[in-house]
Amino acid sequence: MPRVQRTVQALSARSMHGRGYAQKGEQKAADYIRQRFRELGLQPLAPDYTQPFELDVNTFPGALKLELSLGMLRFPGLGSSRKLRVGEEFIAAPDSGPGKVGGAFSAVPLVRFDTLAFTDPAVQQHLLQRRWYQGGLVLRAPDEPRLATLPSALRQHIDSAAIRLTLVPKLTASLAPQQAGQMRLEVLESVWNSIPSTAAGPVVALATVRVDAELKRRYPTQNIVGFVPGRLQPDSFLVVTAHYDHLGTMGRKAYFPGANDNASGTAMLLELAAYYARPENRPAYSVAFLAFGAEEAGLVGSRYFVEHPLVPLSRIRFLLNLDLLGTGSEGATVVNGRELPAQFQLLQRLNNANQALPSLAARGRAANSDHFPFSERGVPAFFLYTRGGSTAYHDVHDRAETLPLTAFSSVFGLLRSFLDALGASSTW
Repeated sequence: MPRVQRTVQALSARSMHGRGYAQKGEQKAADYIRQRFRELGLQPLAPDYTQPFELDVNTFPGALKLELSLGMLRFPGLGSSRKLRVGEEFIAAPDSGPGKVGGAFSAVPLVRFDTLAFTDPAVQQHLLQRRWYQGGLVLRAPDEPRLATLPSALRQHIDSAAIRLTLVPKLTASLAPQQAGQMRLEVLESVWNSIPSTAAGPVVALATVRVDAELKRRYPTQNIVGFVPGRLQPDSFLVVTAHYDHLGTMGRKAYFPGANDNASGTAMLLELAAYYARPENRPAYSVAFLAFGAEEAGLVGSRYFVEHPLVPLSRIRFLLNLDLLGTGSEGATVVNGRELPAQFQLLQRLNNANQALPSLAARGRAANSDHFPFSERGVPAFFLYTRGGSTAYHDVHDRAETLPLTAFSSVFGLLRSFLDALGASSTW
C-alpha cells in the first residue's frame, strides 16, 4: 500500500498539471508509466511502449476570470460584488470559446432566461429583439439542453451573445473536441444565490469576464502499452486496461488532480503488472497492460487501439478495465456483468470465497469507460469500479490526500484470482 499511495500521489500531484493538455501533463504522466513499465521489465507492445495518436481538444491555459455584481450598481462594501474562484465556485464549460468583456467601471449585463420562451411565441420574439451589449444569458442547468428545441433564428441569437452562464448544482468538468463562438461558464447555484440581489427586470447581474481558451487541433498524445509473455500460450491474451489521463488545468491556478479518476485504476494496473512480471508468477497466457490516453476526451485512446490493435482482438480471452478504484466501502459495480453471466458468477464466487468486498453489483452494457470499444467488437470485457466513500468526481476535490483506498488491497487480490482463473495462473 505505501507504493500504491506513492503512485496515486505522483499521478495526482500539481506537477502533473491534471494529466491534461494545456501544459502537457498527460505526457508527463505517460513518461511516469513508461518508466514504471521499464523497471518492471515488461515487454513493449510498440516501440518504447508508445502507441501515438492525435486528438482535438479545447483547453484553458491562461486567465479565467468571473466577477459578478447582482443589481444594476456595484456596492463592494455591501458584498454585492464578488470575484469567483475557479474550480471552487465556477468553471468554464468544456466548449467555451475565448473572450474578454467588462472592466473596472464597465461590467456588462446578464439577462435571465425566461423559460416561457420554450412555449410562448411572444416571449420568443421579445428575446429575439434583445440587444446583448456584450453581455449574455443566465439559465439553469435543466434548461440548457432544451435550447435545441427553440426556433433556429432564436438559437442563433442566443449564441450571438458574448456570455452564456449556466447555474449548476455541482461543478463537474469535462473535455470537448470543439469550441463555441461565445464564452460559456458554469456557476454553482449556491454561490449565485448567496450574492445579494437588488435587480429588477430582466437584467439580473453585471459581469466582468475573461476566458483564455485554446482549441488544440491534432494534439499528439499516446497509449502506453506493455505485456508479460505467456509461458504456455503466448499468443492468447488477458488484457488489463486503465486510463491515465484526466481533465488538466483551468486557468493559471486550478487543476483537476484525478486521484480516484483514474490514478487509482492506473495504480492497480501497475500493481498487477508488478505481480505477473515476477518470474515465479509468469502467466500461462500472455497478459497485456494498456494504459490509455484521452479517455476523458471520449475514449479516444481505446478507440484508436481497437482500430489499430497491437494484439489481435480475436486472441483476447478477456479484458479487465479498471477505473475509479479508490473507495470500496459499499463494494463494487461490474459493467457488463449482466452481459457475461458466467464470468460474473466466477467473480462473485471468488469474492465470496475471499470475502474481498461487501458486494458486487452486475450492470449491463454502458459506454462509460475504455472497455466499451472492445466489447462492441466482441471482446469479452468487464469494467469494475468501487462504490462508497469519496464523492469527488471531475472536480478539484478528487485529491490523493482525501482518497481512502478503502478496498484497494482486497480488490487487488480479487482481480488477481479472477485473472488466474481465466488462464493467467503460473500453475494453469
